[in-house]
Amino acid sequence: MEKGETVQQDNQDAAKAGRNNRRAVIGCLAALGVMGAITAASPTLYTMFCKATGYGGTTQRADSNTSSAIDRVVTVRFDSNVAPGLPWTFKPDVAKMDVKVGETTLAFYRATNNSDKPVKGHAIFNVTPEAFGSYFNKIECFCFTEQTLQPNQTVEMPVTFFLDPKLVEDKSTASLSELTLSYSFYPSEPKATTAAAAPPQPKTGG
Repeated sequence: MEKGETVQQDNQDAAKAGRNNRRAVIGCLAALGVMGAITAASPTLYTMFCKATGYGGTTQRADSNTSSAIDRVVTVRFDSNVAPGLPWTFKPDVAKMDVKVGETTLAFYRATNNSDKPVKGHAIFNVTPEAFGSYFNKIECFCFTEQTLQPNQTVEMPVTFFLDPKLVEDKSTASLSELTLSYSFYPSEPKATTAAAAPPQPKTGG
């Protein structure tokens, strides 16, 4: 091979290697972009997954109860917690209820703002054992929206729910006779509540 041809071949090889490197870099950047998008969306996707499957004891939301009550009773215990920085007292009206599966049930929690300022809070929730998450349906709940309590105000907070009769067909819940519905209230505006003294965190469970 002549010297000129060798140089030309070397140039072609270098150009080809450059194109391959550019493709590799572009591929890596595209992959990083996709991974970044998945990471950014993951909290939303995770929440959607939990709501759809009941994973982690996440309860379901229903517009109405179309189920028929069956001859099966489950004891529902009610639990309450208040996060640091929220000057509220929050607890259920009753520690537990015996609930007929498939029947619509109404329960109440009571919250008091112990500060001299309006305070906003929001509740997170779950049920245990986690297997009940797919079958615990809420029709109405104070946890669906942010709550605002005026200074020293006390309010009743209702939750309307039912247990899907399909739970008796699931071997993970068929033999269980008790569950706990738990709520934790957090401040929606932490900076507005830091000056107020937070009360002890009530813990109820029967």
